[in-house]
Amino acid sequence: MPILNRRLLLGSAAALIIASSSTAALAADKILASVPGLSFPFFVHMMNAFKAEIQKQGYEVIESDGQVSSPKQTADIEAAITQGVKGIVISPNEVDAMAPALQQAVEANIPVVTVDRRVPSVEGILAHVGADNVKGGEAQGNLILSLYPDGATIINLQGQSGASPAIDRNKGLHNVLDAAGEKYKIVFEQTAGFARDKGLSVTEAALSGLAEPPKVIVAANDDMALGAMEAVKARGLTGISIIGFDALPEALAQVRDGGLTATIEQFPGQQSALGVQTLVAFIKDGTKPADKVLLLTPVAITKDNLNTAERLGEVK
Repeated sequence: MPILNRRLLLGSAAALIIASSSTAALAADKILASVPGLSFPFFVHMMNAFKAEIQKQGYEVIESDGQVSSPKQTADIEAAITQGVKGIVISPNEVDAMAPALQQAVEANIPVVTVDRRVPSVEGILAHVGADNVKGGEAQGNLILSLYPDGATIINLQGQSGASPAIDRNKGLHNVLDAAGEKYKIVFEQTAGFARDKGLSVTEAALSGLAEPPKVIVAANDDMALGAMEAVKARGLTGISIIGFDALPEALAQVRDGGLTATIEQFPGQQSALGVQTLVAFIKDGTKPADKVLLLTPVAITKDNLNTAERLGEVK
């Protein structure tokens, strides 16, 4: 081979090695932060909290919008693995569908912390930080009992099928209502996918099919509750208690103004910050959390304790 060509090849190889080393060095300073979908205000708040804490800890953020698509979120994780990121903090779109990608990350020795939504089938996950969603559902149920000691008819708007918060919140609600006896009757129960438009349409369908309006509409998140509120207003109905979940600023404003009876505060900003702190402690010096599952206890927010809401400062 001519000397000139050999020099060119050697120079190209060296450049590739340098480029690869530079990419690895850059990726080593980055953490993937992923949420199911930034079309939901709840996950926008969570992503903002992720980014703020990651940057506070001295790392760069790779932001992943799952777009309510497990294949999209999976592709984002696979790309992060290829880049050799330092760690992953994620709220998984679905319990089962996201397990293979997270298992792949664990096998690549990339620490993973899940936030809000668990994937318990992946044993190598460093930690889960979230709210105790069963207790959150129980808080909704206990509020119904206190508001209606003589019994109530109830519409139950369930969350996204396959999402662990939806499963757990529904379980908690039923724990309370089923034990309370027949005077608490769920007259309609269906998923509305955590979406406001579906909360509206499903509530409209439920109300049109019932002989008389229910006393309570309980929803597994605030978007569905706000959709249900619009359906109730459109029919000119009054006296229906509407209970949401997530304590979004818009929902807090409606609790203040009487459109919603209550919402459940699960402290997503605290969850997100704690998730990042747990991940970074392991990245920096190998510190593992004392408990692999760290759960905050949700609280029912009504007019009486509105000042305890995490996002009250954002209410207009």
